[in-house]
Parts: sequence; C-alpha cells; structure tokens
Amino acid sequence: MKHWIEAARPRTLPLALASIGMGSFLAAGQGAFSWDIFVLCSLTTILLQVLSNFANDYGDSIHGADSQDREGPSRAVQSGVITSTGMRNAVILFSILSLVCGLSLLYVSLSNWNEFLGFLGLGVLSIIAAITYTAGKKPYGYAGLGDISVIIFFGLVGVLGTLYLYTKSFDWVYVLPAISSGLFATGVLNVNNIRDIESDIKAGKKSVPVRLGREAAVWYHKFLLNGGMICAVVFTMLDFRSGWQLMFLVTLPLLRKNEKAVRTLTKPSELDPYLKQMAMTSLLFMLTFGAGYVLSR
Repeated sequence: MKHWIEAARPRTLPLALASIGMGSFLAAGQGAFSWDIFVLCSLTTILLQVLSNFANDYGDSIHGADSQDREGPSRAVQSGVITSTGMRNAVILFSILSLVCGLSLLYVSLSNWNEFLGFLGLGVLSIIAAITYTAGKKPYGYAGLGDISVIIFFGLVGVLGTLYLYTKSFDWVYVLPAISSGLFATGVLNVNNIRDIESDIKAGKKSVPVRLGREAAVWYHKFLLNGGMICAVVFTMLDFRSGWQLMFLVTLPLLRKNEKAVRTLTKPSELDPYLKQMAMTSLLFMLTFGAGYVLSR
C-alpha cells in the first residue's frame, strides 16, 4: 500500500484541485455554490490525477524516461516495487472509477441532455488525455504537447467547466482566471521538465525544455508565471469592487522565488523541491484570488 500511495504522487493532488477551487470560488461569488457539485468535482479530479500519475509511471517505464539517469523521486514500475501488469490494471481501474464518478457529477448537476452529452465527451477526453500523455504507441507528452494539454485541462476545462456546472452560464471574462490557473499548472510541469531535461534527451522525450534548450526554457518559465499573474490582474481591474480582490498578490514573492530557482539552480536535485513549492504557490494563488473575489461581492 505504501508503494501505491507513493505512485499516486499525493503532492500533485493540490495542484489538480486548484482549477476546481477556482471555478467553485467564481461560482460562489455569483451565489451559485453547491456542496454536492463541489465534492463530486473534487473527487472526479483526484481520480483523474491519480490515473494520470499511474499512467505516467507505467508509460515512462515502458519508454525509458524513468531510468537510473533520472533525478527526483523514484518511480514504482522502474524501481520494481510494482509490476508493469499491476500498474496497467490500476490504470484501467482508475479509468472506470473516474468515469463513474464523472457520470455521478453530471447526473447531479445537469438536466439538459445536450449539456450532459457535451460534458460526457469532455470527461472521456480527460481520461484519454490522462492515459496517453506518456502511455501508448505515440504519447503526446514525448512530442512536447503536454504543456498545451495542461493549459486546456487544468485551466480552461477545469475552471470554466466547473463554473458552468454551478451556474449553467458562460461569460468570456472568466477565461482570464482560467488561463491563470492553466499557466501556473504548466509552470509546475515546466519545472519538472527542466529538472529532467538530461534524462529526457537520452530517452527521446521531446518536452518543451528539450526542444527549446535550458536557457530558453527559463525564459519560457518566466512567461508562464508572469502571464498567469497578468491575466489575474486584468480580470480584477475589469471588475474591481474592493481591495480584497488584490489578496492574490501575496503570491508574487513566491512566484519570484520559483522563477529565480529555475534560473539559477542547475542541479536536478536542487530544483526538485521547487516542484512542490510551485504547486503549493498555485494552490495559494487560487485560495487568495477566490476568497478575495467572494469577499468583494
């Protein structure tokens, strides 16, 4: 059980919940929050994140990205504590659990059949995206498309989809906080990929840092963090009501600290702690941004 818990990578779960939290806070600001939707959204997201982590462990071991050259926490299949067959079965199990929980969420939150089918399609795409990031014959993560997937699912789909389940409405202005969430989540992935750049090159995994080179990847990281903050500021200025809405600025020093670490630390072992630091900063950003939005209503 200890090995399965480690393979689930609990430290990634707060980041997965950040987009759900953001959408829920935006809904609460409109007086549309519902605990049953929040709980089912959170549970579905956790199951999808664990599914993604299991599939990533399985896929990287098969394709060779998890080897003795890789820094950071050891992976379950690569280290031999879980068999590849066992991990593949876990991927199947969590795919089913994610689908069942997602269907429960849609049953509770939607009454329109067309909306139900549309969100069901998004749910199936989320499961496919979670699995095929590093697993399968042509994993898109190995082609450097993981960043786009994170922006879509941890940003646009996660935030706007959650918000719609509460409110049954859509406003383009909420794309801004959704993009903020997506960019910060991509920042976590970018720290991971910069850390693993040498082992990914050997494994043929063409992540964005591998394609750009480390120096350009550092500038790309700066763009992600600054872009996320700018989107949040623009959204706040478009609908400014009180100083509470500026609470999220407390995360600015933490973002600067992460940016500096990525720029100056070259050893993978030194950079590894900043994965968690960036994930927790993203969660803190969601909490302060969302709380400020609700308090200003």
